[in-house]
Amino acid sequence: MRRLIVQEWMTLDGVIQAPGMKDEDPSGGFEHGGWSMPYFEDASMKWVVDNLNEAGGFVLGRRTYELFAGHWPEAPEEEQPMAKPLNSKPKFVATKTLEEPLEWENSTVLRGDVAEAVAALKKEDGGDLLVIGSAELVKTLVEHNLVDEFRMMIDPLVVGGGKRLFPEDGALNELKLVDSEATETGAILATYAAAKA
Repeated sequence: MRRLIVQEWMTLDGVIQAPGMKDEDPSGGFEHGGWSMPYFEDASMKWVVDNLNEAGGFVLGRRTYELFAGHWPEAPEEEQPMAKPLNSKPKFVATKTLEEPLEWENSTVLRGDVAEAVAALKKEDGGDLLVIGSAELVKTLVEHNLVDEFRMMIDPLVVGGGKRLFPEDGALNELKLVDSEATETGAILATYAAAKA
């Protein structure tokens, strides 16, 4: 059995929308794209690279997949520590619009119900699966209790609105802190395990 790990960049008010670039995801009128970049430094870079290298593959939503597929295959030399695992490892894409063959190497469309498809992936042999970004996909995975671990870079700012990590469904989900580290910029790198019965 493989674990499913969600890696996100999050504000103190729980927003995960567009952490990396100004125009990454302006949907809903979001104006604060790129908010995480001022907090990114050596410890957080090591955290990202370690997570990518430890993963057996990646599960991505369509928008994240398209953003990544447009960048990582042609990434500059200084980004190769991140690009190599992203380019070479299997990628499973939750999409209703894209069809195979997908252009980015080692990419496969998840067929049918996404929760069932991810549950089936978890039952296979292999390394843990890492979900990056993919806000809508993560909500579905949380709703179906498929997430085993959350790895968060929590930045010390509030953006006042935007896509949030957890669905606002009134459900109580207990988590257990497994690891944490404060960075020089004030961000916290935290790992939470799902406290399943």
